Amino acid sequence: MKNVTLVLEDGTKFHGKSFGYDQPVAGEVVFNTAMMGYPESLTDPSYSGQILVMTFPLVGNYGVPSASEEANGLSSYYESDHIHVRALVVSDYSEEYSHWNANRSLAQWLKEEKVVGIEGIDTRELTKILREHGSMSGKIVFDGGEDIEFENPNLVNQVAIVSTKKVEHFGTGKKRVCLIDMGVKQNIIRELLKYDVSITVVPWDYDFNTIPEQEGWGDSFDGLFISNGPGDPNLCSATVEHVKEYMKLGRPIYGICMGNQILSLAAGAKVEKLKYGHRGHNQPVRLMKDGKPTEQCFITSQNHGYAVNNDTIPEDWEPLFINMNDGSNEGIRHKTMPWFSAQFHPEACSGPTDTEFIFGQFFSLL
Repeated sequence: MKNVTLVLEDGTKFHGKSFGYDQPVAGEVVFNTAMMGYPESLTDPSYSGQILVMTFPLVGNYGVPSASEEANGLSSYYESDHIHVRALVVSDYSEEYSHWNANRSLAQWLKEEKVVGIEGIDTRELTKILREHGSMSGKIVFDGGEDIEFENPNLVNQVAIVSTKKVEHFGTGKKRVCLIDMGVKQNIIRELLKYDVSITVVPWDYDFNTIPEQEGWGDSFDGLFISNGPGDPNLCSATVEHVKEYMKLGRPIYGICMGNQILSLAAGAKVEKLKYGHRGHNQPVRLMKDGKPTEQCFITSQNHGYAVNNDTIPEDWEPLFINMNDGSNEGIRHKTMPWFSAQFHPEACSGPTDTEFIFGQFFSLL
């Protein structure tokens, strides 16, 4: 293992050892508080451009599952077809692994995909710094190797990098759903396919409103689904305009994570960067009704660095969920139209599945 140093933009340095691919790398340093689920997190497109710090001390002990696919072409165990994080930072990496479904170690996987992995870092201290000062740019450099510049991935449209480059189709159900791929996790598609739907997945900037005429349907999609995705949603104005156009039909719309932010921008609200974001499996959210908190709380899986400003939500909309830790927005809904969203991840994968029922709510509106 080679000696490496994680350098934060404020000058703070953490020294460790490399267990992944050996190359310098830069990105936004963020932390995840989950105790498990690293294969899902590493393949989540929402982590594009980021250096991921795992707060749970032991990582790698159950290895990595195979890259097998289901009959519909979706991955059996991953959230996309490759790793999206720039680098993985852990306290204690376990080269020895044990799991019935594992076929290689985490280190082998990182090297195969040319992703940096470092261990021996005091991730508790690193997380305290990120909580105190906020997420910041960082870089990983190797002793005796070249130095590189810091990089802020949020200045680049990360959605354009991870979104599909072509129109794709899944399912043969009666209800037609258009899914805007902002960086979609594959378990979202898996969850939707549990219902009687046919899904058309389109690139982030594709004008899906033209598809019905192209296909000669004589009618539009029965519903619109806006997926999760990485980076700053304010850079996705093309998506916002296409959603606004679809709103004129009055058909159901549902968004997850960045989908919540895109829907909010289309509604006229503002989306702002959080200090250090929400990433983990233990975020409590409270259901809202008529602008007031209910007694219903759900534990959710989350991964986002931006949030809707509750004070900018137009009068004909209202918050649907509120984060119980910091009061930030966790979803919106229109007061009269079938349009709603969740900032958290009802599809989980990994994490709690308390809110899977929301997919059923969306289907019931179609």
